[in-house]
Amino acid sequence: AAGRSGPLRVMWTREDDMKGGYYRPSALHRAEIGLDSAGNVVGWKHVIVSQSILIGSPFESLMVKDGIDATTVEGIADTPYTLPIALEVHNAKANVPVLWWRSVGHTHTAYVMETLIDEIARAAGKDPVALRRELLGTKHKRHLAALDLAVAKSGYGQRQLAAGRAWGVAVHESFETVIAYVVEASIEAKMPVLHRITAGVHCNLCINPRSVETQVQGAALMAIGTTLPGSEITLKDGVVEQGYFSEYTVARMRHLPPIDVHIVPSADPPTGVGEPGLPPLAPAIANAVAKLTGQTPRALPFKLA
Repeated sequence: AAGRSGPLRVMWTREDDMKGGYYRPSALHRAEIGLDSAGNVVGWKHVIVSQSILIGSPFESLMVKDGIDATTVEGIADTPYTLPIALEVHNAKANVPVLWWRSVGHTHTAYVMETLIDEIARAAGKDPVALRRELLGTKHKRHLAALDLAVAKSGYGQRQLAAGRAWGVAVHESFETVIAYVVEASIEAKMPVLHRITAGVHCNLCINPRSVETQVQGAALMAIGTTLPGSEITLKDGVVEQGYFSEYTVARMRHLPPIDVHIVPSADPPTGVGEPGLPPLAPAIANAVAKLTGQTPRALPFKLA
């Protein structure tokens, strides 16, 4: 109004926010893996195509080298597994604004790597936990400690699951923290149902255990959301189709089963816990689905036959 001055509060509507935001970049992976007669990996060609979230941003000079966005390959280029991976990257351009999303590139690289490890285990006739231990060797003690803790606390391999249920396992490091999940799942109405989640967390010295617990619980619920039908942004004629939560699926408390968070004791300098809880859960669920159906979900969100 004339004659008035001061702060002006401007708010977007939910529809404006969902249709005019920055989105998690789409990503496509293709992997060709060769095994010898003993089930050992002897060749691995891996191609990633994804939009870059850094090119054109203030971070480009720091995190884009030789045209490669470091966040596109994190979790694969630095995999702790002893694997002969030949990695190829294409930072595709598209007229869709993109930015980071909780755990950045690890949102897709962890999913691909951890589901592929299970597929290798099935092809080689090996237990997926035993294969991970084998591929981690002796150099990655934090990964082994987180994995062993989650496995031991969950009862994996020690107790019989109810009929129609299966174990799913995954372990991944992001932001210098390693988190392993063991899930117990079944299938109902063409969707996985989680009955329990057990987490093993190696974040070095834990200052506040309850803070670690709640961060992992929240990240787990957010990760479950990535698997639910309808939890994706789609475009038609250049316009985002989802404008409200009636058109976009989010995970709710009913989707989260009992979750036990266990922390590996350590006196080393603390590492992050805000984001690492998200990447390994979706692949752990997918690995349980593969045991139940014989098919690994190839996309997020899941589309089960």
